[in-house]
Amino acid sequence: MSAAIEDPTPTVERPAPTPSPQRTQEWSRRLRAVRGRLERPPSVTVEGKLSRMVGLTLEAVGCQAPVGERCWVETADRAKIEAEVVGFADERLYLMPVGDVHGLEPGCRVIPSGSACAAKVGTGLLGRVLDGAGHPLDGKGPLAYEVTRPLQGRPLNPLLRQPVEDPLDVGVRAINALLTVGRGQRLGLFAGTGVGKSVLLGMMTRFTSADVVVVGLIGERGREVNDFVRKILGPEGLARAVVVATPADQPPLMRLHGAFLATAIAEHFRDQGKDVLLLMDSLTRYAQAQREIALAIDEPPATKGYPPSVFAKLPRLVERAGCGEEGTGSITAFYTVLVEGDDASDPIADAARGILDGHIVLSRELAEAGHYPAIDIEASISRVMADIAPEAQLEAARKLKKCYGLYQRNRDLIAVGAYQRGSDPRIDQAIALQPKITPFLQQSMNEAVDLNDSAAALQSLLPADLSV
Repeated sequence: MSAAIEDPTPTVERPAPTPSPQRTQEWSRRLRAVRGRLERPPSVTVEGKLSRMVGLTLEAVGCQAPVGERCWVETADRAKIEAEVVGFADERLYLMPVGDVHGLEPGCRVIPSGSACAAKVGTGLLGRVLDGAGHPLDGKGPLAYEVTRPLQGRPLNPLLRQPVEDPLDVGVRAINALLTVGRGQRLGLFAGTGVGKSVLLGMMTRFTSADVVVVGLIGERGREVNDFVRKILGPEGLARAVVVATPADQPPLMRLHGAFLATAIAEHFRDQGKDVLLLMDSLTRYAQAQREIALAIDEPPATKGYPPSVFAKLPRLVERAGCGEEGTGSITAFYTVLVEGDDASDPIADAARGILDGHIVLSRELAEAGHYPAIDIEASISRVMADIAPEAQLEAARKLKKCYGLYQRNRDLIAVGAYQRGSDPRIDQAIALQPKITPFLQQSMNEAVDLNDSAAALQSLLPADLSV
């Protein structure tokens, strides 16, 4: 076997070519991109399956999602139903569907979306009617929005809010004169069924001096929604308004979203420096929707069937209204509160009084007598009127209320002739003024009375020698 012959030629090592600056920059860019992916690994969506459905509550196992996140439940025919996480226990997630639940069966895929519900807002919403998900209901084509903001809102620092200093004209003489509303005030409209609250809301919507009106119809009958938009609000009122309607046949989660969406739209216009009038009908239906959700996920009832979460969510919704920070506008809010059976001790009505800046009570007795708007001025109060109304108007309002109350307390004696004229000079003055007070408190639904005319009419109504 012959030995291998070595090559006597020496090996010459050649230097590596120097890369061009462009290639060096490209390598650096790729290296940074790879390093960024390693530092921020992609999130993994953990899907699950539907294990149980009781009423409108869905239970899912095997998936991970925080409370408030949207999920998609895929049916056997590949249709997707939107739901939101409302609670959890051990390995189970509780979800509440947003729409129809037909087609669901055990084992359906539950896919977290990775995002929470948001509100699409902008000036293009003016004159439109939306549902709780932000979809148009008026058949006027797609909505034009500018920005997206959190549906739940962001809390404001109470020390940075502007004070309530200026009055807001709502076009209703009794409210302007005796219960003056301030820009950024939050009031409750307490009423039973069928006493004219929708008509009063429509009057304020058409006659107010606010820049923008946002109306939230939460849990009302579908016929009432149509009547409010077409008849009470009308084309004139709708032109500068946004209506969010979630009727009573909608799921409870959609009713909650309707209240959140109406408030988010009002917040958007407030941040643009506009004065917004927010009318929500009703706060009671909002509370009942939260009660349905809380009881469905086994939260124990506390006060007359209402779980504690209801009373925690009420102030969170109401506190989003009011004056904004310096350089922004205001949200003046009216929340209707349904007093079931005209019971003033209803837990929602009692809680609302404590978190609002005043309340206007509508009387069934006045409504049955044909007195509209049926405002009970004795039981109503505006807590900021003393800070925004002139002293002369405050004194006149105090005298008229005392005169009106004196007559009401002695009305039965006067009606049966048991009171003898001259027995009490104050009652004599109340009897003499009653024919003037009643027309002053009444107003046609098509009549607008501005703030200055209301105050002037109040001053001219009372004689100079009134001693009540």
